[in-house]
Amino acid sequence: MKGYNGKFLRVDLTNRQCKSFEPPEDYYRHYLGGRGFIIHTLLTEVPKDADPLGPLNKLVFAPGCLTGQPMAGAGRNSIGAKSPQTGAFGEAEAGGFWGAELKRAGYDAIIVEGASAAPVYVWIDNGACEIRDASGIWGKEVAEADEAIKTELGSDRIKTALIGPGGEKLILFACISNDVSHFAGRTGLGAVMGSKKLKGIAVRGKGMPEAADKAKVLELAKWMGKNYDTKAASHVKVGTGATIANYEVTGNLPVRNFQGGPFPEVARISPQYMFEKGYVKRRETCFACPIRCKRMVEVEGPIPVDIRYGGPEYETIAAFGSNCGVDDVVALMKANEICARYGVDTISAGVCVSFAMECYERGILTKADTGGLDLRFGNAEAMVAMVERIARREGFGELFAEGVKRAAEKIGRGSEEYAIHVKGLELPMHEPRAKGAMGLNYSVHATGADHCTGIHDDLVIKGLPKGEGINADGTMTSPELSLRKAHLLHDAGMPRQMVNYLGLCMFVPWSRQQISEAVQAVTGWPVSYAELAKAVERGMALARVFNFREGFTRKDDALPRRFASSPSAGPLSAVAVDPARLEEVQQEYFRKLGWNEEGLPTKEKCAELGIEWAEEYLR
Repeated sequence: MKGYNGKFLRVDLTNRQCKSFEPPEDYYRHYLGGRGFIIHTLLTEVPKDADPLGPLNKLVFAPGCLTGQPMAGAGRNSIGAKSPQTGAFGEAEAGGFWGAELKRAGYDAIIVEGASAAPVYVWIDNGACEIRDASGIWGKEVAEADEAIKTELGSDRIKTALIGPGGEKLILFACISNDVSHFAGRTGLGAVMGSKKLKGIAVRGKGMPEAADKAKVLELAKWMGKNYDTKAASHVKVGTGATIANYEVTGNLPVRNFQGGPFPEVARISPQYMFEKGYVKRRETCFACPIRCKRMVEVEGPIPVDIRYGGPEYETIAAFGSNCGVDDVVALMKANEICARYGVDTISAGVCVSFAMECYERGILTKADTGGLDLRFGNAEAMVAMVERIARREGFGELFAEGVKRAAEKIGRGSEEYAIHVKGLELPMHEPRAKGAMGLNYSVHATGADHCTGIHDDLVIKGLPKGEGINADGTMTSPELSLRKAHLLHDAGMPRQMVNYLGLCMFVPWSRQQISEAVQAVTGWPVSYAELAKAVERGMALARVFNFREGFTRKDDALPRRFASSPSAGPLSAVAVDPARLEEVQQEYFRKLGWNEEGLPTKEKCAELGIEWAEEYLR
């Protein structure tokens, strides 16, 4: 077998043991890597109703099929577990260099099980595994912990995947940090790591598994090296969020806890403004990628911002900026740094703050509740203070350390109307009223509201026939929630899901043909794009089965009621998501996937995907 090491590592923290095992080749071809390895492991090894923060939950680190190959974007790895935030299938991805280094160290995935009685970290050195004491670094912020581990092990070449104090304190949206400034942010995987008393996993390796056709891999890499600057122009220029001003015009930019309306100050929080003011000191990248989309920001003065933690991406800019009504770019850069230091997800943290602000403005919360914070929309100082309190689980911040769903349940008094989440996972920064297909994906996705696997309705989809939901110029009719959107989410969304099985970055514009050529070149399998798509469908089906086993039903495939009405002003003032129409489009999407009306794979679909064994969980 080419392109893989052929080995998984199982780390038993309860018994302090590391053991490797070798899955058969057909397993690799069936599940590819990344999300595929994760969902199979969770469904077959984590028992029904297991406590997400208990020792029976398992944490899976899985590079993809292409992770570590010398190709632009091949630096991603996936991490998954039963989510403490939702109780459903939990998964997130991170870039950087850690995933590629794990491949170089001899493993295609790590399954962490059990729980340690005392803080530990795992050290993997070119195949050798050791569980080491972490009592001296427990409590340290991410950058300090990274430095301490490298000092202890005597090498700067080591790559780390770490949690900060947020994960240690079991904040339910805690993240896992690769190489300090790259984050697997969603679904609370850092809390799972913290519950196991696992501070981090440090890796170092000497060589990649051999590709079947190295010349073809290099040919593809050289092609992207010559074309990336035009194919990914906006990311090359400023990184993510280059079109944020246009989002304000179209209504896609979330404003004041998704209430909608204009945000004329958008230019003051844009990436272009960060460059103009000199806050971006340099650009960084991930393994083998020439795009260098990572903004590294630094600020000196009364509100210092530490460059080690990178800089805010689009999701963070909107979460702490427009969605909190804040137009102070330094404040939102500081909020990003706080989240990175403590290891918490910026999307969930930002939505928690915007939810608290709306409750405050509506009189549901008062200064007596907030510990004296004046949590009006637009109060940058209060926003930063609130983020720190959440990240430290201090005072009023303790209420929001488990996300908006649980916070609203505790607050009551009608606050549930303003808690913006799906299945307990806070919405990312794309408006479902503006992007119907994205909203559809939010509603049905197994992890809850996920933007990385959805499609952006305003993108040009070339070659598609004109019809319902398609403009004359080939663009999708953005606010329109049509049946065609269900087909487009399936067809155009498939490559956006596939990258999480292959270990590729969605920002690198590989074509479908190039992706299948890359997999063939690396593995030697005569694999078509259609076969790769079947692997993705297999993973999607198993994720729905996992959720069904854990008690989720069709009623959980719902958008917040806020989106069933229109904003009072702005470009979406005549746009709303009709719940009956959403149900109709969901059913069309299920039919396209070969699922039944309950959103579960049929017996025939399971047979087609080779997962008949999963039917036992549907009985």
